[in-house]
Amino acid sequence: MSKFLKRIRFLFNIRKSIPFLIAFFKSKEVNFSKKILSIGLLAVYIIVPLDIIPDYLILFGIVDDLAVFALIFQQIVKMAPEELKRRYDLFK
Repeated sequence: MSKFLKRIRFLFNIRKSIPFLIAFFKSKEVNFSKKILSIGLLAVYIIVPLDIIPDYLILFGIVDDLAVFALIFQQIVKMAPEELKRRYDLFK
């Protein structure tokens, strides 16, 4: 249950994570391949119009988009160096 609550809290703190994303892409500690992978995952999701729930079901269509974005963002956080994670303390 606590893992679920951490993920919900994580979703509500995404807007606070913009400085983290900027630091992630500017950091020399992060491999270039990890940066490309992150951009690639986001680009593929934006370009490929496949949805689990169609967007014309307004509220429900947006929920699956947010879930996929959150999963991609969590992968970016997992790829980040420990120092960067501590500096921005995303899972507090």
